[in-house]
Amino acid sequence: MSIRTVKDLDLRGKRVLIRVDFNVPLKEGVITDDTRIKAALPTLKYILEQEGSSLVIMSHLGRPKGEKKPEFSLAPVAKRLSELLGRPVEMAADCIGDAVTSRAASLKAGEILLLENVRYYAGETKNDPDFAKKLASLGDVYVNDAFGTAHRAHASTEGVTKFLPSAAGFLIEKEVAFFEPLLKNPEHPFVAIIGGAKVSTKIGVLENLIDKCDTLVIGGGMCYTFLKATGKSIGKSLFEEEFLKTATDLLKKAEQKGTKVILPLDHVCAKAFSEKETPIAVDGANIPEDLIGMDIGVQTLAEIKNALAGARSIVWNGPMGVFEFEAYAKGTVEVAEMVASCKGTTVVGGGDSVAAVNKFGFADRIDHVSTGGGASLEFLEGKVLPGIAALEGSK
Repeated sequence: MSIRTVKDLDLRGKRVLIRVDFNVPLKEGVITDDTRIKAALPTLKYILEQEGSSLVIMSHLGRPKGEKKPEFSLAPVAKRLSELLGRPVEMAADCIGDAVTSRAASLKAGEILLLENVRYYAGETKNDPDFAKKLASLGDVYVNDAFGTAHRAHASTEGVTKFLPSAAGFLIEKEVAFFEPLLKNPEHPFVAIIGGAKVSTKIGVLENLIDKCDTLVIGGGMCYTFLKATGKSIGKSLFEEEFLKTATDLLKKAEQKGTKVILPLDHVCAKAFSEKETPIAVDGANIPEDLIGMDIGVQTLAEIKNALAGARSIVWNGPMGVFEFEAYAKGTVEVAEMVASCKGTTVVGGGDSVAAVNKFGFADRIDHVSTGGGASLEFLEGKVLPGIAALEGSK
């Protein structure tokens, strides 16, 4: 994939329109996690270092669904960004309109204007050409550094590239640099660890990775559909009956390809889905009728550890159990530590698995922790991401 990066653009004296992912969590108007803001800093700082350049920043926040709702304002972000950059960040009252256009045109070197939520307009998610053109008019060049929205063909991620010289920021460049080799030419042995609640959300990922990896580990809530498909008893564990055949077909495909599949050999269960329930260890793949599977057991963890020994490429997407309940977090914690200890190239993608490595303090020992939940999932499925494809071949 050949994409122009921000370093390929001459930014001197230019007004740079940049799309970032500042969709941060807020509680009563206060940012509770500024990870996404910090992730954009290297690109923002690089642009500001270029002689005479100024910045017009755009992002979405939440789902205002085309309406101007104050609770989705980016104003708290402007304040935090100013603190992190150590310079003023002006908050625009809107993202389009005469006042915004006039202010953007008058920006001096080093000045920063943060536009209001682009999803205040329905034209953003509809990728409306007129709306995209209005956004594009605010800059001389365009940089996309919002990997978290790269899987969406929206006006601010794909539409604007039709009107301005465009390039990728450092964040998108890094995401592509790690994901693309993993999916096109991975070093072997290649181990993929896929978890999460439902098979239905991971079918594309499983189908794509079966063709590429040597070992596929399936955990999380989705594993019970696979266990049920193989004739195992799963007790009261949730499963997707309509995807039993899909699970069977995927297991057959893996067998035909010579890909080893690791399903739970034992479990940590509970009598009800509750944080207060006492964990019950089940020694074996079959779960008693009165229990719910909540996490993988020690035998399964040992099997995963053996699979990871000597692995040269590792990708992990999705937790192994109900890790948000402390009593059932062991499987996810230990897998996170195993992945962090691997000598091969390690990539973690997907909201919950990223949250897990951050929560348990392993992020700095993993080669790449993706910033995009849905985007990383679609990348692993082998899909074309519109926000990135729009930057291809423009060198």
